[in-house]
Amino acid sequence: QVQLVESGGGLVQPGGSLRLSCAASGSIFGFRTMAWYRQAPGKQRELVAVVTRYGSTNYADSVKGRFTISRDNIKNTVVLQMNSLKPEDTAVYYCNASPDLWGQGTQVTVSS
Repeated sequence: QVQLVESGGGLVQPGGSLRLSCAASGSIFGFRTMAWYRQAPGKQRELVAVVTRYGSTNYADSVKGRFTISRDNIKNTVVLQMNSLKPEDTAVYYCNASPDLWGQGTQVTVSS
């Protein structure tokens, strides 16, 4: 059974950076579109960034120019590099393997 395990969340000051990593077990990683979602308290889960099996990427408007998603199909990992973080980026971040495989989530808090 394929599993996703996120790491790299934490507390950071506004303007800082964090790097989230998602490790996937199982051999189907390379065939799936991978994505990061986030859910802030009292809000719906939203798509942050997506990367296809071929490396094409897309981002939510709110993170364009600040976040970068990448994948390594050999190591079965997907990374979200987050720069210039803002308090409104505070949320639980979830790794997703299309369509319906989810990690457990990792908390990101941006606060001074």
